[in-house]
Amino acid sequence: MKKTIAIAGTFDTKGDEYLYIKHLIESLGLGTFTIHTGVFEPTFIPDVSNREVAEAAGADMKALAAKKDRALATEVLSKGMEKLVPELYKQGKFDGIISFGGTGGTSLVTPGMRALPIGVPKVMVSTVASGNTAPYVGTSDIVMMPSVVDVAGLNSISTKIFTNAAFAIAGMVQFENTQVIEKKPLIAATMFGVTTPCVTAARNYLEARGYEVLVFHATGVGGQSMEALIEAGFIEGVLDLTTTEWADELIGGVLNAGPHRLEAAARNLIPQVVSVGALDMCNFGPYDTVPEKFAGHKFYKHNPTVTLMRTTVEENEAIGKKLMEKLNMAKEKTVLMLPLQGISGIDVKGEAFYGPEEDQMLFDTLRKGINRNVVELIEMDCAINDVEFAEAAAQKLIELMNK
Repeated sequence: MKKTIAIAGTFDTKGDEYLYIKHLIESLGLGTFTIHTGVFEPTFIPDVSNREVAEAAGADMKALAAKKDRALATEVLSKGMEKLVPELYKQGKFDGIISFGGTGGTSLVTPGMRALPIGVPKVMVSTVASGNTAPYVGTSDIVMMPSVVDVAGLNSISTKIFTNAAFAIAGMVQFENTQVIEKKPLIAATMFGVTTPCVTAARNYLEARGYEVLVFHATGVGGQSMEALIEAGFIEGVLDLTTTEWADELIGGVLNAGPHRLEAAARNLIPQVVSVGALDMCNFGPYDTVPEKFAGHKFYKHNPTVTLMRTTVEENEAIGKKLMEKLNMAKEKTVLMLPLQGISGIDVKGEAFYGPEEDQMLFDTLRKGINRNVVELIEMDCAINDVEFAEAAAQKLIELMNK
């Protein structure tokens, strides 16, 4: 059966560009399935009209166009794409999707791309691909490709970029990985540079016992991605040893994962072992970007682009209360482990962020606040990166999963 690529975009303003891609993909022996996301009449007849996209969002396209409100139209049509695109995929209409655009075009199509399952090929050629792509990619696997020049006409640069993108999506769709990978129980783990020894030892312990471990870098998007995979039903156990994103969320750092971090496992009754890894720090960019209000804090220049800030006693109390709140959402199969001799690689005796008083406040707040009826507390007289702590956490998760 011929593989098909969906081409979605504003066929009213960029019809020539999209026809170029359509013909190119078809010349490779692939089918195309076109979705019009523009406000006005397209330059060629699409397989899915903008009227159908608007209807998916509960709106009337003619009434929407008459308002001449671009922001409103983008909002409505993007919601329509978010609902319609996964439905069309389930119907077998396409095997991968590609689009081109500026900020508007990117905002129109990426919500639909994000709603597709992980693994479905998704390519977005965009003028904003080299900037902050988090609003467009989210926790999905969209491939963002810089357009270099604006998506406005066919020229020596744009045609080369468009051709590369078309070949990329064609290759993704045509060449499937047929290697059979043994199905193993899937575990999600969180890691930061300063908790790497711990998570590496835990991962080795688990893999030696027949588990597959996905490690997420706790940089905001990493935590969000893990939560999304838990919600989607991929994960059977969670080793959430690095909850540092909550420090950034509460204090104002740059690596926050949003207000729903540490909820998915509890909500879905997934066994979880949680710890306080790297909560001794909040993250910023280069040193001169740290807000003035944090003057007086202790700082550590991790590298030229990353500055770490030591959390205070008061901040650790707030962090402890938030973790307590999230942990108490659990109904069962949840363990909190506290490494009493240090919660990161630089929070041990002799290192830059060693802070017994700060850590004590964090520990005491959690001890007092967690619901012992649903959260088991384990305290160990060692540092988080000690092998004994890592392996104890891994073994405890195995026990929870085997119950």
